[in-house]
Amino acid sequence: MTIEERIPLLEDILDKWKGKIGGDFLGYKNHVYRMTNFCFALGEHCSAEEREKIIIAGCFHDIGIWTGDTFDYLPPSTLAAREYLTDNDLAEWIPEIELMIDQHHKLGAYQDNKMVETFRKGDLVDFSLGTLKCGLPKAYIKNVKKQFPNAGFHKGLAKLAGRWFCRHPLNPIPVLKW
Repeated sequence: MTIEERIPLLEDILDKWKGKIGGDFLGYKNHVYRMTNFCFALGEHCSAEEREKIIIAGCFHDIGIWTGDTFDYLPPSTLAAREYLTDNDLAEWIPEIELMIDQHHKLGAYQDNKMVETFRKGDLVDFSLGTLKCGLPKAYIKNVKKQFPNAGFHKGLAKLAGRWFCRHPLNPIPVLKW
């Protein structure tokens, strides 16, 4: 399993959001790199098109935290992805990439689409800090985490979740899917 240290498409997409993401940029970028690498490893034989979809969905899957200034970030994340895909003549990918983003915090396996499930697992490995491995070798996860340090990403998520919970105790985790 290789670690892709520089992915030009990922760099191009995220660089346009650097100002909006601000001080969280490195943490988010490293999160996207980690989960993208985990997705590539989980879907070992991804086609070039599937890899591109993973990269695009990866860049946008949590971006609504900053574009929507909210912990209920799935709607603004899918909106940003839709705009990108439309602007880049990839509108035919909208349904699948929106599904990848919308279902990436589903608690159980996603049965109806291999890409959605691979994406969900890749994010889960990173979200769990590698505790949940989804079949990936412990050494590989450790090496990816070393290559792309957390840079405060999970700490920032915890703070955001805490503030959300205080204001919305009846809807404590709006991004989870059952």
